[in-house]
Amino acid sequence: MSALRITEIFLSLQGEANTVGKPTVFVRLTGCPLRCHYCDSAYAFSGGELIEEADILNTVKGFGVQHVTVTGGEPLAQPGALSLMVALADAGLSVSIETSGALSVAEVDPRVVKVLDLKTPGSGEVQRNLWENMRHLNAHDQIKFVVCDRADYDWARMRCDEHNLYAQVADVLFSPSHHQLASRDLADWIVADRLPVRMQVQLHKLLWGDVPGR
Repeated sequence: MSALRITEIFLSLQGEANTVGKPTVFVRLTGCPLRCHYCDSAYAFSGGELIEEADILNTVKGFGVQHVTVTGGEPLAQPGALSLMVALADAGLSVSIETSGALSVAEVDPRVVKVLDLKTPGSGEVQRNLWENMRHLNAHDQIKFVVCDRADYDWARMRCDEHNLYAQVADVLFSPSHHQLASRDLADWIVADRLPVRMQVQLHKLLWGDVPGR
């Protein structure tokens, strides 16, 4: 076992993905090689505390809930994240990872649900998408697009068709970028085009605002 640099471990409601609303423990790893324009977790880019894997596992189990999400920053920037997810799954927990899609997911334990955030042009990091990750998706995984404007929406639609994403994963998630796109506009586009996607807004922000650890 090894130590990982951790920004925070906390209990909240899952604010996104197809487990939205469920009590979930979040393990936020420190560090990220990307700088998306709309990032809401820049406080996790640096700092943090080195914590042994066994201590992380005990802290997570101590909250007494079934769901745990490994997030960041970009959690896969720390190689120890792979071992941590194995340990969490071995403990009988339902594990997901929120990852940018810029780093390989090939070695992620197949029991873990990958919520892979493909970067749209509006993110400023579209060139970082690692398209070979599409070969490592499982039926329970999810693809997320953060949509900043109509151009992002059209780009995301094309990527879904190009990679047959609707058939590959459990859900394709479209989210409006915080403060950049009105939720109603995105909803209207999805309805007009009859897209087989799940629109989501950030439940945790509706409830608690931009508060770290919620």
